[in-house]
Amino acid sequence: MSTTTATTQIYRVYIKAKPEVVWDAITKPEWTEKYGYGGQADYDLRPGGHYRGIASEEMRAMGAPDIAVDGEVVEVDPPHRLVQTWRMAMDPEMAAEGFTRVTYEIKEIEGGSTRLTVTHDLEGAPKLAALVAGELEDTGAGGGWSWVLSDLKSLLETGKGLAE
Repeated sequence: MSTTTATTQIYRVYIKAKPEVVWDAITKPEWTEKYGYGGQADYDLRPGGHYRGIASEEMRAMGAPDIAVDGEVVEVDPPHRLVQTWRMAMDPEMAAEGFTRVTYEIKEIEGGSTRLTVTHDLEGAPKLAALVAGELEDTGAGGGWSWVLSDLKSLLETGKGLAE
């Protein structure tokens, strides 16, 4: 297994959908349960508000706690920008690394599509950095941000996630 040394990871995807649709897919639980790891997002969309990633039934069946990820909203400008802290609460070692910072930048581009850029600042969180980079995919931990964003794109463009 390789070791991720980058403390900032940047992911970009282009989605044939309006920015408002992409925003809703990131922030509304009825969308977040349809892609990625299938958990619902619970946001209080105001600076200082909470963020919780609720574990899916499948994750709980494998021993995950109810709250898989938690954090706090830092900045909110719908449907253009969301900044939040982010901590992997379901793994004690990763939780001990503390809170990291995720920024979603959503920009409409020509033709009615959207450019979504996710920047994850992972200073002091090497275990989480490896996880979200997809380095643990072969161990059953999933493909990280690349998987989540690919699945989001598929869902918004075709109505079906990658696993369907």
